[in-house]
Amino acid sequence: MEGYEKVTVYGVSFDVASKQPIVLLKVEGKNRFLPIWIGHPEAAAILMKLQNAELPRPMTHDLLAAAIAQLSATVSSVLVTELRDNTFYAVLRLETGGQEIQLDSRPSDAIALAVRTDAPIFASVELLNANGTECEQESAD
Repeated sequence: MEGYEKVTVYGVSFDVASKQPIVLLKVEGKNRFLPIWIGHPEAAAILMKLQNAELPRPMTHDLLAAAIAQLSATVSSVLVTELRDNTFYAVLRLETGGQEIQLDSRPSDAIALAVRTDAPIFASVELLNANGTECEQESAD
């Protein structure tokens, strides 16, 4: 996908100063990371899925994934597109009946949905160049 690099969810951490959760996206095959500050409920939703936690009732993102599936659609990908005025933006790409539907989304919600549907996540090269961080030594995945 031109202008984007594939990323994976490396983990969720917390900003020491603000106590705000951060989802850390890692560029595949590189030691480049994109930190995105997110809300506590979204951090919990991402972590619960990453840890394969079983809940007796569906959470909001589980419900959305089920609704998308019941409507014969799939989450084809998530695009983390830009950072504007200290706010990250994303696009949720759905496919149904041979058509693509693009929805504006918060990255945290789109990522929480992507981890539930195994949808690939991509980050804008421009965003990565401006806000990504490089690690000098090889990270252990």
